[in-house]
Amino acid sequence: MAETGASPLPQTPPAHSPLARAESFVWLTARVLEQRLFAYHFLGADSDPVETALDAYRNADGGYGHALEPDLRGPVSQPLHTAHALGVLDAIGRCGGQRVERVCRYLTSVTTPDGALPAIHPSQRGYPAAPFIPIPDDPPSELLATGPVVGLLHRNQVWHAWMFRATDFCWQSAESLEQSHPYEIRAAVAFLDSAPDRPRAEAVADRLGRLVREQRLAALEPDRLEAYPVAPGYAPGEHHFPHDYARTPDSLARAWFTDDEMVRSLDFLAGAQQEDGGWPIRWRQWAPGTALEARPMLTIEALRTLRAYGRPLR
Repeated sequence: MAETGASPLPQTPPAHSPLARAESFVWLTARVLEQRLFAYHFLGADSDPVETALDAYRNADGGYGHALEPDLRGPVSQPLHTAHALGVLDAIGRCGGQRVERVCRYLTSVTTPDGALPAIHPSQRGYPAAPFIPIPDDPPSELLATGPVVGLLHRNQVWHAWMFRATDFCWQSAESLEQSHPYEIRAAVAFLDSAPDRPRAEAVADRLGRLVREQRLAALEPDRLEAYPVAPGYAPGEHHFPHDYARTPDSLARAWFTDDEMVRSLDFLAGAQQEDGGWPIRWRQWAPGTALEARPMLTIEALRTLRAYGRPLR
């Protein structure tokens, strides 16, 4: 007989369900952080162990490093690592308080003259990094790095002096996009989905949706991928699909796609689960360890997207 007051054991998914296959893959290959995240999102585990695992990547300057984003190795804090950390904190409901105050101090320290973030800070030089990631001496501001950070902070009602100019930069950048690429569009959506001026965000999103369709930046027919060009500098086959832009049904990007297009996209995502239970990497792979670390991240992301749209996982 179980002890009175004992915590219930996590519910085990059916043996051959997508979730059970993914769980086996995560326990076999993932870092501690992704193991804890999987348990939090899908097995009813507590959020404290997630935050404890994330703390291992935090530096004294308030930023995050230590290859939290696998394509950037080494200990130094970087904006992309820090954006990833904020995403984890947001996912577990911990994106606030002193931990985020420290993050904002770090963001202030690496901000460019126009008040935004570079994708890569020069401190990365001397440590391994993906060959397709340039490390300039005087990096420009980029919506790619700034949009997700500002969006997450607005989403969690964080107010800090750093936010004002960074928000203005995101508005200006999103409103002036003409020629773009999928990752930049995704960064714009991350900002617009949480930007405080909703009518303005909806208007910008509507224009970007037309741009995505005109420039064929979303593969609307997964069985005819040859009809959709891959963006310059991307790996062969590095397509993006409607579900990559509209991660949840309440995203502004959901309005860019018809119901049929979204169903095809989600069918493709569900069918992409591989024999080992994980989802594949579509960007250029350059080192075995980085691919091993990234696949559990993508697997959790895929499962969360499918669940958000009501797709069965068990």
